[in-house]
Amino acid sequence: MNKKDIKKYRNMSYFIDAAARIIDEEGIEFVTIRKVSDLAGYNSATIYHYFKNLDELILFASIKHLKEYTLNLEKYIESAKGSIEIYYKIWECFCKYSFLNPQIYNNIFFGKHNDFIPHIIQEYYSIFPEELSGNSKELLPMLLGSDLYTRNLVLLSKIQSDGYLNESDLDDVNEMTILLYHGMLIKVLNSENQLKIEDILPKTLRYIKQILNSFIIKKEN
Repeated sequence: MNKKDIKKYRNMSYFIDAAARIIDEEGIEFVTIRKVSDLAGYNSATIYHYFKNLDELILFASIKHLKEYTLNLEKYIESAKGSIEIYYKIWECFCKYSFLNPQIYNNIFFGKHNDFIPHIIQEYYSIFPEELSGNSKELLPMLLGSDLYTRNLVLLSKIQSDGYLNESDLDDVNEMTILLYHGMLIKVLNSENQLKIEDILPKTLRYIKQILNSFIIKKEN
């Protein structure tokens, strides 16, 4: 990485960290260019050297809230055996942390500006590579996937290559699963903390398993 890129990523990190702090302390709806620039110690105009607009900056800052999920993922799957069990464990970890922070996860994967996500995810982890540390090379294609459909298809393709799914069924399993997850995420988001994670999490995982099992063409040993 050349000096120009080092400086660029360093300055971007200041703004991303500032926006993430405001999200944590006040809420995503209270993030403004002026607040971020004041907290980062730069003038407002400087932000536009690195981000197209406030929405793009908020998406970068939102991805920082995936950190707890990504850093705990390897631990979740360490005892899993086989691609199907790994698939369920990854979904368990993802659902747990997304249900604890539904607004952020909904903004990242289903927000009105998530067309920016493919570019943002790649650049974000160039700025903060340590947030992927500890994850195996096998997980990186999924974690760097440009959207939730792509990320889940990586996992389903492994199950298919192990002989448990027909290739022709992958898109159907993928779409059903993402639609289910999004519905449950919105349910949690709209409940205003009335739903308990310990209730909604096992129900969601049970439904995810039912979707996959309805397409399985052979049983695991």
